[in-house]
Amino acid sequence: MGDHRCAVIRIHVRVSVLFLARAADEPSVWIRGCRGSAGRPRDRCRRSRREVLQPGRRGDVGAARRGHARRSRAAGADAEGYGLTEASPVLTMNPLDEKGRLGTIGLPAPSTLIRLVDDDGKDVPLGETGEIIAQGPQVMQGYYNRPDETDKVIKEGWLYTGDMGVMDTDGYVRIVDRKKDMILVSGFNVYPNEIEDIVATCPGVLEVAAVGVADEKSGEAVKIFVVKKDPNLTKEAIINHCRQHLTGYKVPKFCEFREELPKTNVGKILRRMLKD
Repeated sequence: MGDHRCAVIRIHVRVSVLFLARAADEPSVWIRGCRGSAGRPRDRCRRSRREVLQPGRRGDVGAARRGHARRSRAAGADAEGYGLTEASPVLTMNPLDEKGRLGTIGLPAPSTLIRLVDDDGKDVPLGETGEIIAQGPQVMQGYYNRPDETDKVIKEGWLYTGDMGVMDTDGYVRIVDRKKDMILVSGFNVYPNEIEDIVATCPGVLEVAAVGVADEKSGEAVKIFVVKKDPNLTKEAIINHCRQHLTGYKVPKFCEFREELPKTNVGKILRRMLKD
């Protein structure tokens, strides 16, 4: 179902609200779109934008804070949200005021119900990870002439998004990762996003992707693919960095350097190509 997510950025001059559909896994797509050749925000982006809604996966909170500060200086506000084509396309959004919470996808949209469930479709407790499912007037009835595919994602009137999240006591949801990308290490769930966030903070790392690979002892093990920013960076330095910040079973067992990582035409890293 991930292939049905939006990959469109639509920018109108002097709009009051700019909606960025999910174009890449990283919020940097907005930064790239608003930078000139010298790396400075383009004047027309400053002039035209008032609010920015950014649906998509959970982003790095530190990067989100820095981006929020930059955009605030440009006299605008931004709010993270979440949606998919099957939901026309918004399910949640952050309030455009002080109630918005960086690092979350906000609260359910009007007339929208959001639940987080386990593999049996039962609600998980607040603060625990579960699959995001949704009901609302914007949710599709099904895929055209594809009842088999529809039955996989619409169950008892609920849209199963395939995205894993956590809901806090105030109802704000934080994206964890795609369910299909989860790595099972010795019976423990490991989410690639968490590994990638830690590796990305290691000095000398430009890009990183984490995947699960078969392992005789643990069933699966974490493997990372890294693009160097510093040519002197070593695998040992990365692994040691991970040991300082991750629980033992989450520490990558394998590390491979690449000149570049496979991406879609909008910059999303293709983990599945790294697993093949």
